[in-house]
Amino acid sequence: MACFLDRLFPVFLFCLLACPAAHGQLSPTFYAGSCPDLESIVRSAMTQAVAQENRMGASILRLFFHDCFVNGCDASVLLDDTATFTGEKNAIPNNGSLRGYEVMDDIKTSVEAACAATVSCADILALAARDGVVLLGGPSWTVQLGRRDATTASQSAANTDIPAPFHDLSKLISLFVSKGFSAQDMTALSGAHTIGQARCLNFRPHVYNDTNADGSFAALRRQGCPAVGGDDNLAPLDLQSPQAFDNLYYQNLMLSKGLLQSDQELFNGGSQDSVVMTYSTNAAAFKSDFVAAMVKMGNMSPLTGTSGEIRLNCRSVNF
Repeated sequence: MACFLDRLFPVFLFCLLACPAAHGQLSPTFYAGSCPDLESIVRSAMTQAVAQENRMGASILRLFFHDCFVNGCDASVLLDDTATFTGEKNAIPNNGSLRGYEVMDDIKTSVEAACAATVSCADILALAARDGVVLLGGPSWTVQLGRRDATTASQSAANTDIPAPFHDLSKLISLFVSKGFSAQDMTALSGAHTIGQARCLNFRPHVYNDTNADGSFAALRRQGCPAVGGDDNLAPLDLQSPQAFDNLYYQNLMLSKGLLQSDQELFNGGSQDSVVMTYSTNAAAFKSDFVAAMVKMGNMSPLTGTSGEIRLNCRSVNF
């Protein structure tokens, strides 16, 4: 018996070190042996994508957020609709709004060429979101890896679980709390709106109807967003530095220059006013809290072990 245990222990120890997914855990070294160049492949592809279009960093970050908020970070948002399958791409918050799918296709192709049938689309998206932030001047963080891809999606959950641009502070907090975040986590994650753009459809009600929007700012935004039509016209979420990941978004809020109603709700006489004030003058505090909240979001209900699959094409389940 002792001899048998002596032989068994090294095997058990190896599995503990090399097989984190078997225990339902994520690890930053998950692909160290099976795909050691993964992070450099993703970073190279994101560097090229952001160089071609600066906005893509924000688009991939938003894609990750919309994925994680619907049944966890499982790449369900990347699945195309078919005659027999309804995905999340045509959900109300996503249809005509989410973008970056082609960039994800390109990264997946490069990863498959290096490490076939090894790396999940969910992990690629998590890495790409981090890299997009870094490439625009934001903070970096260690991405936990070992997620697997969903074989299902939920358009109904996407319609109900993703915060909307017209939500008030109470609704926003309740949605984030339901996902395991604090109100301060929510305000830190909202700082992602320091980059990217929004459609006229989503900010029209705020700049035409809300009294807590600065008058000159609202007038400026109405110039590119008519009362009728022009739904897809774009405006930067951050008035001051829309292509740089910084804390000026919070300064805009203090000046009543948040583009979306949901942005301005963070500084509107409510519980998050003090957090916004802190972040507006302390970029380090914002970035630290943003990183912590992003790591928390990346850990939302991952599929690990034998759950889900490693998709060969991010747009469709394996056959």
